Parts: sequence; structure tokens; C-alpha cells
Amino acid sequence: MKRKPAFTLIELLVVIAVIAVLMGILMPALTAAREQGKRAVCLSNLKQLTMAWVMYANENNGDIADGDVGYSADVEANWWIKWPVSKAWTPLSAEDITEEQWLIAITKGQIYPYCSNPQVYRCKNAPAQYKVTYAVVDSMKGTADWGDYGNYDRLRVTNINKIKRPSERLVFLDESPPTPGTWGVKYATPSWWDPPPKLHNGGTTFSFADGHSEFWKWSDPRTAKVVFDRSEPEQRDNIDLQRVQKGVWGKLGYTPGEEAP
Repeated sequence: MKRKPAFTLIELLVVIAVIAVLMGILMPALTAAREQGKRAVCLSNLKQLTMAWVMYANENNGDIADGDVGYSADVEANWWIKWPVSKAWTPLSAEDITEEQWLIAITKGQIYPYCSNPQVYRCKNAPAQYKVTYAVVDSMKGTADWGDYGNYDRLRVTNINKIKRPSERLVFLDESPPTPGTWGVKYATPSWWDPPPKLHNGGTTFSFADGHSEFWKWSDPRTAKVVFDRSEPEQRDNIDLQRVQKGVWGKLGYTPGEEAP
């Protein structure tokens, strides 16, 4: 009887090697495509939240929603969303927040009537326990004074009609995991305050007061090393930092390259 042809061991190893090489080539491309898909959803979420933010202002004589989310058990208070627990100055502990409480936090927010899909309030890249991953920047009716952070009340925007160059002014960003209150960066010195988010392949997504959204990838290696640490040194000539400071405050409060007073 004739034997049926079969793979030899050498041929089998060659096939396995070829498959391994193909997988090595295709996996990064598939990972990149998957990240681009999630990023597109995130940008869409931010655009929807910002349009809701704009509609709220248009129906309230230009007054914008309170950017600083409250930190108390009173879920009746009005903020763009309302955290149902007190976690001031520490990252929110997801273990302390039930899914029902997350939903209450969203539905009690000022912009919820204009954006009533809870799925829009979180990025798909975020850990599952976080149901809200977006934050408002300090300048948009957010935190005015955090001690040594500096009193920036004169720079805060409370009315949408007062925003100059709305296509350049940041409103929301994807900040996961979320930090307390609004997200901030310093104005008068070349320094971060809250750490720059890096959830999207070394960058994050932002929305602007005119309603559009963008992905910003960090380019300065120092940006990637910033953590939630108030002792972070100044980062002079960091183009990532300057770009964010201009987007948050509208301008730099210092001259790049010069020593701070």
C-alpha cells in the first residue's frame, strides 16, 4: 500500500516559523487599528459632551456648567456631573462607587438633559470600574484656587460669550483614572499640576469650546514621566506643556526660556 504524503518535521517547523513571522508583522498593525477605533469613539464622546455643554450655555444666558464636580454625598447639587462620594485630593476609589451611584452622578449633572447616554461619559480604553473618565479643565468655571497652585479666578471663564478664539480653548479631556475636581495645569510657571493623561498610546484626547475634538500625542519625553507629584520640577521649553497651557488659559503666563520671578 502507498503511504499518503505528509509534512516532514522540517517542513512543519518552516510553516510554524512563517506563521510566527506573519503574526509578528500583523499584530502591531491590528493593535494600532484597534486603538484608532477606540480613539475615534473617544473623540466622538468628547464632541457630544461639548455640544451638550454649549447647548446648556445657550439656554442659560451664556453661563457655562460648573466644571468642578462636587465631592459630597449630596447628589442633588448641580455640576456637569456629580460624584456621589467624598474623595478630595485622592484619586477616586472605584471600589467605593457602585454602578448605580455612577449613574446618579451622571443623571444629576447639568448637561445630562442634553447628553443622556451614560456610555458617552467614559472612554473605552479606561478600566471597567470607571464609568466617567472625562474632566473639565480648570479655566472653564473650574477650580479657582488650590493653595500654592495660585489664585487664577481672574482667568476663569464663566460665560461662553467671553471665550476668545473658542477653536483654541480646551474644555474637556480624557483623564483616566479621574483626579479630584477639574483638571489643571499651572499658568505662571512652566509646570504641570495634574499629570498629563497618557491613555491613548502616549497621548490623550481634548475637546474645544467650538465643539470640535482632537487627539494630542505627547512629543517631549519629560511629559511621559510626569506623575501626580507636587514636587515635579519645572519643564522649560516643553512644547507639550506650553500647548496645553495655552489651550487651558488662552496664553502663557511666563516667557519661555526665561527664569520665573
